[in-house]
Amino acid sequence: MKGFLLGIVVTLVCLAGGAYVYFARGLAPVATLAPPMPFEKQLANMALDARVDKEAPKQAPFEINEATYIAGVHVYLNNCAVCHGTPGKEEGAIAKGEFPHPPQLFRGHGVTDDPAGETYWKTANGIRLTGMPGFRKSLSDLEMWQVSLMLANADKMPATATAVLTGQDAPMTVAPTTVPATK
Repeated sequence: MKGFLLGIVVTLVCLAGGAYVYFARGLAPVATLAPPMPFEKQLANMALDARVDKEAPKQAPFEINEATYIAGVHVYLNNCAVCHGTPGKEEGAIAKGEFPHPPQLFRGHGVTDDPAGETYWKTANGIRLTGMPGFRKSLSDLEMWQVSLMLANADKMPATATAVLTGQDAPMTVAPTTVPATK
């Protein structure tokens, strides 16, 4: 039994030492154009999914309406489009150079299959080691909810909001939506 336990300890020490050498000698890929490390994507996604499931709000604090869509479009264009793109436009230089590559939210299904609370959590907190910043200190709760609701329902937006998003029409004047502060 002592030999078995010693074997486990030696194996763990060797694994830890190997990992240290891997990183300390500069063998780990760190450039944005380098391939991911072994299991990097799986481990990062597992941690992110668990955290979001635990902390993301389950429902929005207000109902979505046309004003919410248009306000969300403005927040998106000012803060998100540089990385996540807009419909019908080529991906920008910043998005092309990021690793991991940011999802282009208006190509494919985007985040319309994600609950708005999940998008809100990611908007507020950011995602470590991805280039996705947290906007909690620069956007209000209202703005984060507006963009999150707009993205979750991007496939159902009224024509007025889609026109603003694609730059085809001047925005109409709408009354702002209010949301109670959350923390």
